[in-house]
Amino acid sequence: MIGGGLAATLGLTIAGATGAAHATAETLPVLGPPTDFSFDRLVELARRSASEPYRTPVIAVPEQIDLIDYDAHWQIRFRDDASLMPAGPSAPIQLFHPGRYFREPVRVHLVENGAAREIHYRRGFFSMPDDSPARDLPEDVGFAGFRVMRPGLAPDWVSFLGASYFRTDGPMGQYGLSARGIAVNTGLAMPEEFPRFSHFWIGPAVDPDDTVTAWALLDGPSVSGAYQFGLRRGGAGEPHVTTISARLFMRGTVERLGIAPLTSMYWFSERSRILADEWRPEIHDSDGLAIETGAGERIWRPLGNPNVVRTSSFFDENPKGFGLIQRDRAFENYQDDGVFYNRRPSAWIEPLGPWGKGAVQLIEIPTVDETFDNIVAYWTPEEQPAPGEMLAFDYRIHWDERDPPSTVARVFSTRQGQGGAPGQDIPEGIDKMVIDFQGQALKGLTVDSGVEPVIEAVGGRILGPIGCRPVVGTDRWRLSFDFSADGPEPVQLRAYLRRGDAALTETWVALATTDRKG
Repeated sequence: MIGGGLAATLGLTIAGATGAAHATAETLPVLGPPTDFSFDRLVELARRSASEPYRTPVIAVPEQIDLIDYDAHWQIRFRDDASLMPAGPSAPIQLFHPGRYFREPVRVHLVENGAAREIHYRRGFFSMPDDSPARDLPEDVGFAGFRVMRPGLAPDWVSFLGASYFRTDGPMGQYGLSARGIAVNTGLAMPEEFPRFSHFWIGPAVDPDDTVTAWALLDGPSVSGAYQFGLRRGGAGEPHVTTISARLFMRGTVERLGIAPLTSMYWFSERSRILADEWRPEIHDSDGLAIETGAGERIWRPLGNPNVVRTSSFFDENPKGFGLIQRDRAFENYQDDGVFYNRRPSAWIEPLGPWGKGAVQLIEIPTVDETFDNIVAYWTPEEQPAPGEMLAFDYRIHWDERDPPSTVARVFSTRQGQGGAPGQDIPEGIDKMVIDFQGQALKGLTVDSGVEPVIEAVGGRILGPIGCRPVVGTDRWRLSFDFSADGPEPVQLRAYLRRGDAALTETWVALATTDRKG
C-alpha cells in the first residue's frame, strides 16, 4: 500500500509538507491499515500486556544487525525527502535504523483524527554506503526509534532511541543527559532491568502549547506501561518542555522502581581534579542534584565519582521537584570546543500532583572516562508496588540552561583540599571544604549583617576555624571549614547560611572523604 492509501487518509500532512514534498516512490511511506487510537486505548493495551507473560522481542537476523557497529550505524541516515509530517512542517519526524547497540525492533505509527497507521520499514528511507551491512537486511527489520527535527529539517531537538531513553538538546542546542521512561532495580547487587518502548505513535499536538505529541507502549519483564509525551520546543533561550502521563502496570515484583529517572555523566570537576590526569579542567554533563522538598527546602548535592557504587536517598513526601543540573556555564572551566560541556542542558522534574511518600535517590557509579553514563536520579515510592498493581504519574521535564526559580541563594561552587593553614604543619586526615554561595538573598549583606553558618557532620567532626564572609570583588559569600572522618566511611556534611531564623541559601549536602577521591 503505497502513495494512494497514504494520500487518501493523511492528505498533505505527510507528503505535502516541507522536506517530503519531493518524496519519490522509493521514499513514500508504506502504511498499514487504520486502527482506532487514543491514550485510553493505549492504557488498556498496557493493562492487558501486563496480565500476560513477558515475551522477549524477536530480532530479525541478529548476526547481520550486529555487523552494524557504531561507525556503520551513523553512516546510515534517514533521507530528508522521506521525512514524515504527522504534526505538520513545524515538527518533521525522522526514524532511526537498527544496529548493534539498538537491536530490538520498534514499531512506529502515525496518528490523525483518532486513527493510527503503522509505518513499515523501507530501505529506501535511508541513505547508506554501498558496502553497508544494512543492505542485506530483510524488509521487516523494523526501526530503532525516532527524532523530531526543527522546521526546514534543521537539526533535531528531541530523540527517542534505545530501551526507554529520550533526550532533548535544550535551549543551547547541545545534547547531554537523558531521561528514561522507568528505572528498575538500578544500583542494586542484581542485574538492572531495562524495559523498552516497543511501540510509538506520533501525531499532532494534543495541547496547543506543544509542538508534537508522541505516545509509547513500555514493555519489560516486570512492568508494562502507557505513556503520553507532550513535546514542546522552546523559543530562543527558552527551555524545551516534555509533559508526561505515565500509567504503569506491574507484571512482577521489583526491588526498586525508579519514577522519572534521569541519566547523566560526571567524571570530575573543580572539587575532584585528583581523579583525572586531564588537560581539561572539568568533564561532566551535570554537576549536581537539586531538590525542592514538599516542605519547600532547597537542597544541592554536588555529584561525585566514588570508588564504589554509592546510593544516596533523600526521603520526602510530595516533592515539588528534583533534577540533575549543569550549573557551571563558563566555557573556560571546561575548555572543550568540540563537545561543549558548558552547553549541556539541565533537566528538572516537576511532579503534576501528589506523589506521596518516598525518596529521591541518587546513584553514583565509578568511571574512569567521559564515555560512561554513571549518574542516575529518580523518585522511588516508599512502598514498592505489587504484581498486578497500577501506578499513575504525571510530570513535566524542563530541559533548561538555568536553575528553576528560587528565593534563596544557590551554591556557586564546591572545592575541597588539604586542611590546615599556610605556613603550619600539614595535619593528617584533615581536609578543607570551601563552598561559595551566590544569589539575590545575599546581596548587600556584610560581615556585620548577622549572617551565620549552620554546619552538621555525621561520621566525622567539623574543625575550626570556620570562615563565613563575602568574597572580595564578587557578589558571592564563602563558607570554609576543616573536617575529619571518624572512620573509613564518607562523612555526611550539611551546611547553609541563615540570618535569624530565615535560610538565606539552599542547603548544601555532600558525602566527603579526606582522600578526595569521589
